[in-house]
Amino acid sequence: MRLLGNFLLFQFAWFASVLGAANDLPLAGPCAVAVVVAIHLRLAERPAAELLLVAACGTFGAVFDSLLVTSGWVAYASGTFAPGIAPYWIIAMWMSFATTLNVSLGWMHGRPVLAALSGLVAGPLTYLAGARLGGIELVDERMAIAALGLGWAIVLPLLFRLSRRLDGTAAAPAVRTSEA
Repeated sequence: MRLLGNFLLFQFAWFASVLGAANDLPLAGPCAVAVVVAIHLRLAERPAAELLLVAACGTFGAVFDSLLVTSGWVAYASGTFAPGIAPYWIIAMWMSFATTLNVSLGWMHGRPVLAALSGLVAGPLTYLAGARLGGIELVDERMAIAALGLGWAIVLPLLFRLSRRLDGTAAAPAVRTSEA
């Protein structure tokens, strides 16, 4: 049940973020993410470690998506701080994604090749879905998909490694986090 709850909460935040941005309501996503992160932290066995992971993922996301924007491969119509910087709602989505690393995606811990392959495929598909819903624009779709696939193939295993390190279970076979 906790895996399903975690997955559904992430989906709620994802759709609120993308559809909010698509409909010129970019604050809808961060508000939904705040609720999801609050619920996650309330249920986590190690909330301080999870909060650090959420912040780290937000930082990763800010850098990664800002590079995509600066390259001219991806554009965002709403919620931007400044030219060349990822919008706040996409950074919030990365923070929401952090809540899945030790719960609904926790089965990928210790499987860096699987995480890389998942990032290679799922990363671009997620952005394509966001583009189809109108939240983002893949300006140069081929280059954007290539960069997203490569980037997520690198970032996802790193995020799993970081999550284990922050959780204090880097040598343990399972991550100890609870979720509804």
